[in-house]
Amino acid sequence: MPSNDVRNLLQCAVPTAAAGAVAVAVSGVVAGGKGALGAAVGAVLAILFMGIGLYVLQWTAKTLPQLFQAMGLMLYVAQLLLLLIFVALFKDTSLFHAKAFALALVVATVVWMAAQARAHMKAKIFYIDPDSAKSEKPEKTGPPS
Repeated sequence: MPSNDVRNLLQCAVPTAAAGAVAVAVSGVVAGGKGALGAAVGAVLAILFMGIGLYVLQWTAKTLPQLFQAMGLMLYVAQLLLLLIFVALFKDTSLFHAKAFALALVVATVVWMAAQARAHMKAKIFYIDPDSAKSEKPEKTGPPS
């Protein structure tokens, strides 16, 4: 993974992990050990899903740029459906506090998306290839001056 991709991943994962830690602490105080466990599972699941999604999007952008927009839309819909399925499956679990899990999952997902938008806004992405502009010098026509 190139360093720019790793930087982009870290700019998203670090704030999300911090928000997940806050969610675990708050859930631990409010709902006890099961609340902290539920929040931890929710935050880790959000980081895992969104991290895999970011990796797939970066791979698609490099290998199949013509499919980037469609892949992004399909990927986000798939992530939301998978998260909805996961929440529905563990709705009535006794392993952890379901509300703390769902709240941490939503908070971590929103923080990831906000961090990803911020990272994209701050990234210095060329929209013109500077190397190709230097190599394509126009030929002079007409009399020499």
